[in-house]
Order: sequence, then structure tokens, then C-alpha cells
Amino acid sequence: MRVCREYQFAKIQGFELGWSPVGQPMMTTHCYTLGDLMVDTGQAHMQKEVIQIAQNAGVRQVVLTHHHEDHSGNAAMIKNQLGACVFGNALTARKMATRFNIFPYQKYVWGKSSPLQIDPFPEEIKTCFGPLIPVHAPGHSKDHMVYYLKDEGILFSGDLYLADHIKFFRADEDMGSQIASLKKILALDFDMILCGHFPKQNNGKRHIQNKLMFLEDLYGSIIQLREQGLEAKQIFKTLNLKEARFVKYFCFGNVSMMNGVRSAIRHYEKQESDREQGRGPAPLF
Repeated sequence: MRVCREYQFAKIQGFELGWSPVGQPMMTTHCYTLGDLMVDTGQAHMQKEVIQIAQNAGVRQVVLTHHHEDHSGNAAMIKNQLGACVFGNALTARKMATRFNIFPYQKYVWGKSSPLQIDPFPEEIKTCFGPLIPVHAPGHSKDHMVYYLKDEGILFSGDLYLADHIKFFRADEDMGSQIASLKKILALDFDMILCGHFPKQNNGKRHIQNKLMFLEDLYGSIIQLREQGLEAKQIFKTLNLKEARFVKYFCFGNVSMMNGVRSAIRHYEKQESDREQGRGPAPLF
């Protein structure tokens, strides 16, 4: 089954994309167009639809929030077929320069991204609705960016938001960095968040605040127990955290709530190690 639904978000065109060999897609993703600029490019499984979207919009510029295959899946094709410039973080450029390995579930659900050369950001990313400001917001991935359309009060948040309360984490996520990124983003003036998966037309700042509070509470609870000497499995049990077992096993353990516990511990212990060596950052809280 192929899903391609079009939405109007104020002046922005949004496209929800999903693919499955049988039945409803497990998860859809979004890309957005504003004039000749596209934010993210969806999954490779939906290449035909995304190329048509890009052609209809006359896309000449693409900005990627990060390298993950559900966001970068059609970037190379758009660049090759339409001659569009594709911009992204320097870390995204290094990752996208060659094929990167992904889990079987990622290939099944999204498909693989093709390598391409990512261009460095110009001094100003111009759109028909004013300048688009790139902001580094790591945590979900090291290369993660969000894009701020200041004149319209809109934030293209990639996978920074996803939900007010998170049920699972990727194994390579950094909860501490996510908390810092959410705090940084809250300093911006916006109301709409155009998320990579679950956009919010109104009260976007409140939703970001809700996620920040959730992660701060979770992080604090995990570290409090860690300081008492508990291991990750003991912390998980003590906090009565729940595992989405189908998701965990379908994703070969790459996506789970336990990953969140481990992420918090990793971040905390790195902070402590850095502090002991005299190069530590300011405390997270």
C-alpha cells in the first residue's frame, strides 16, 4: 500500500508518505515544500511520488534535517533529476558521501538512501516566505538540524519533537543532548512545528516544552537511581518502564525504552568523566 496525502500548513505544503507491501504502513513520514524549497525528501520506497511532488513545486533547493533514510531517501534523485542543491550539516555531508549501513527493518520500512554530495549552507537560505535559519539540534542524531522560518513563526523540527512523551529510543540517541537542544529551541519564537512524523499546527512551543519536561523527569529519575548504584535493568524495573516488545524485536533492539535508560547513563557518566578531567560542560540541570 502506498500513502501520499497532501496537507496545507498555513502557507506550507505538507506531504505524508507511507509504504507497505501489505496493509497500512507501519509509520509515515512528512516532507514539506515552500516555493522552490523542500524540507526533507521522504523514504526511497516513495520515490515516484516524491519526484512528482518536487517537479510540481519546481524544487531548486533541498534542506535535510539529518541523514536518516526516512528523511534523505530521495535527496540524490531530486538532485540528479532536477539539478537541485541539497544542503545539510557537515556531519550529514560526511554520512551521505557513501552508502551507510542500516538494519533490515529500516530497509524494509523505508528503503535505502543513495549517496550524494551535500552542499554547505549558504550565508542565507532564501525562501518565498523569508529566510530559513538552520539550527544544530543534536540528540536524535549527531547531525540533526532544525529549520526556523522566523517571519512565519514556523519550526521544521525533523525528529527533535516526535511526541510529548516518548515510548522508545534509538540505540544511538543521546538523551542529554536532546534535552539541551529542546532548551535551545524554546528560545525561538514559533507556534507551529512541522515535525518529520507528527506535525502540530498550533501550540508547538507547548508541545516542545512538554517533551522537555518529560525527558528531564525521566533523565533525573534514571540518574538518581544510578547514583545509588543500580544497573540499567534494575533502573528500568524500579521505574516501572514498559517495553513495546514488538517494536523492540522487529527492530533488532535498535529501538526500545531500555535504550533511553542506557542513553541517560552514558551521557551522565561522560559528563562526570569530563568534569573530573577539568573539561566538563555545565550541569544539565
